[in-house]
Amino acid sequence: MDFYSIDFYVERTIKFLIAYSPKVIAALLTLIIGLFIIKMFRKLMTTLMTKREMEPTLLKFLTDLFTWVMRILLFVSVVTKLGVETSSFVAIIGAASLAVGLSLQGSLSNFAGGMLIILFKPFKVGHTIEAQGVNGTVMEIQIFVTRILTGNGQTVFVPNGALSNGVITNFTYQGNRRAELTISISYSSDITVAMKIIQHTMEENPLILKEPAPAVAIKELGANVILVMRPWAKNADFGNMTSEILRQCKEALQSGGIEIPNGVSEIKIKND
Repeated sequence: MDFYSIDFYVERTIKFLIAYSPKVIAALLTLIIGLFIIKMFRKLMTTLMTKREMEPTLLKFLTDLFTWVMRILLFVSVVTKLGVETSSFVAIIGAASLAVGLSLQGSLSNFAGGMLIILFKPFKVGHTIEAQGVNGTVMEIQIFVTRILTGNGQTVFVPNGALSNGVITNFTYQGNRRAELTISISYSSDITVAMKIIQHTMEENPLILKEPAPAVAIKELGANVILVMRPWAKNADFGNMTSEILRQCKEALQSGGIEIPNGVSEIKIKND
């Protein structure tokens, strides 16, 4: 039968291609032009934001966000050019988006938290913070998590939702940081002399800032006299300063004849 002949199928195919080719060509042109426009828009947006000295994390996030939005719009336009009904297509996308949103409520909370952190900037990359029981340097602020490097070299990923809703201690924000260090002396020692020695030692330390000035005070009268030192230092020098000043104060107090208890208690038993 002619219906099953090769000529019949060839003729049908040619007619189909002739009838459908304008839509395919229009869709291809839309895709090519659209991708070119998206690429140029991304470059232009990056250049403008860089000139305005925008935060790198916010710059990358916004460019990625606008790029994906434009890609989705381009995809819908291409599908429309091919003759697909957009109303049903959009309804499917909406239903899928609702299902995904309900299943990813925690991720959406982290996404919103990332947006708040990027916009309000409670900390930046390179800052030393303490939050959610983690203390370390912020290495990267991602959309869903923040990557923190702790002092012992561990990498911790903290969800942005918890970060944005919790208490954040930023040690870098002010540029300087104050230490509160304690040292004990014996009751038999002269407290005034000990405080003068500590004050002089702190003032001579090059890592301790002159302003705000360091201070020493009596913190507690317990088993021994406990003195508290409050020196200020730059964030970069803070760790070295705390270790160095404790060593220097111990040596200075011992050289000045101030007795530092060793933590061992003497118990005397009196026999009647």
